Amino acid sequence: MADKISELISQELNIPLHQVAGTVGLLNDDNSIPFISRYRKEVTGGLDEIAVQSVETRLNYYNELEKRKTTILKSIEAQEKLTDELSARILNCWDANTLEDIYLPYKPKRRTRAEVAREKGLEPLAKIIMAQRSADIEHRAQQFVSDAVADVDAAIAGAQDIIAEWSSESAAVRNSVRRAYRHDAVAKRKDS
Repeated sequence: MADKISELISQELNIPLHQVAGTVGLLNDDNSIPFISRYRKEVTGGLDEIAVQSVETRLNYYNELEKRKTTILKSIEAQEKLTDELSARILNCWDANTLEDIYLPYKPKRRTRAEVAREKGLEPLAKIIMAQRSADIEHRAQQFVSDAVADVDAAIAGAQDIIAEWSSESAAVRNSVRRAYRHDAVAKRKDS
């Protein structure tokens, strides 16, 4: 992994790989930034303190990401839901947001309204609504009214809770919202 991390840092900071690899080695040996930039120029290729600090910042990011990957893999494995494909996706992920998006459907959760709605048998109604297979949702929702579901409005509300959870756990939806936010968001100061 150290080689891959050095390669990623080299690409991100536009510093030749041999300089990054040397600097990473010195940082991993617990050398200080001033020491590295002043006395190990032959290893770093002459990187200054600012460049060494940038390498250290990115190295810390990737080291924390590796720790998080390990935690996530253990958590999913404990749930007996870890597949070879999922494991490969996690291990090959180098972005914290993407990693958390991958983990989100497997992340242990507290009891949500969507979970309660599922227990009441409303997931098929949520699928019907999502597929837009029926123009008369109230009529379809009537089929789900029971002792656990008081009326049509409660059935639809429960189905909406399930749909909201599906949407919030979808990596595609989350990335779409992030792109829209980056592209269209405007920050305004609230006047007192």
